[in-house]
Amino acid sequence: MPSVTNNSTHTQTTTPVGQVDGLSVPRYAGHSTFARLPRIEDVPRHDVAVVGVPFDTGVTYRPGARFGPAHIRQSSRLLRPYNPALGVEPFARQQVVDAGDIAFNPFDIDTACTQIERGAYALIQDGATLVTLGGDHTIAYPLLKAINRVHGPVALVHFDAHLDTWDTYFETPLTHGTPFRRAAEDGLFVYGHSAHVGIRGSLYSPNDLASDAELGFQIVHCREFTRRPIDDIIDQLRQTIGETPLYVSIDIDVLDPAHAPATGTPEAGGLTSRELLDILRGFDGLNLVGADIVEVSPAYDHAEITGVAAANLAYEFVSLLAKKA
Repeated sequence: MPSVTNNSTHTQTTTPVGQVDGLSVPRYAGHSTFARLPRIEDVPRHDVAVVGVPFDTGVTYRPGARFGPAHIRQSSRLLRPYNPALGVEPFARQQVVDAGDIAFNPFDIDTACTQIERGAYALIQDGATLVTLGGDHTIAYPLLKAINRVHGPVALVHFDAHLDTWDTYFETPLTHGTPFRRAAEDGLFVYGHSAHVGIRGSLYSPNDLASDAELGFQIVHCREFTRRPIDDIIDQLRQTIGETPLYVSIDIDVLDPAHAPATGTPEAGGLTSRELLDILRGFDGLNLVGADIVEVSPAYDHAEITGVAAANLAYEFVSLLAKKA
């Protein structure tokens, strides 16, 4: 798809254009937009833009997340117009579009991040909200920079097996393992109102946890999900977030490999897709201002297991935004 453009105006004068009717056109036919929604150029305005960032230059193990956005779109064909869990028709309450993919330099990380920030900001500068399909986790840094230009520092809830607050990899300061260290240095999220959720697996040293603690994240370790009710964890996160504008970043490896095999750095003992969906639904009523889903590497997928999980997570974000609207 071409580089994105912005055609958002926020005076709603027309009924939102929704999905292609799944009872008229078979699910496996037609354009492969997210949830078979209109493209950004097909409507005069939009409230929510689903955009791809097919970037994986920052990975440290398995490559292939550059193909994630297309895979998630393909896996979203079964999404329907009513979300019973949240009691909302997400495509009827707001104009949701597929904004294509942001174009960037695939060989230079710094240049790419500048271009990703510029492309994301173009989509939200007039008041729209962004749901981003990655790409590797490096992209969270320029996305947070774009979000800050509109909303200021945010409460950041980061779902991941890994902290992603290391300083460098191979003396490179910006990779998929470092975006939230860079974001902390730039003051992009609010100290004490942000959280890592689902952390597990081996570390390089005890200093990894000590260094992360200095950045003001609360940690909900993955093992807590076997010891505490989901509602208790949701309450904890809601208290941490408070009334601060909320940005959610999901590395799909927060899910157990049984639920998301297609990712670059899989770790045993993760969340189930049901647990993660329940937590997101628990954010109903909070001031969600943006979200991303990253690290889907489709070459490792089986029967679209990972793609379907990622597509449904994006659907929950769009649904939360519809409730907010």
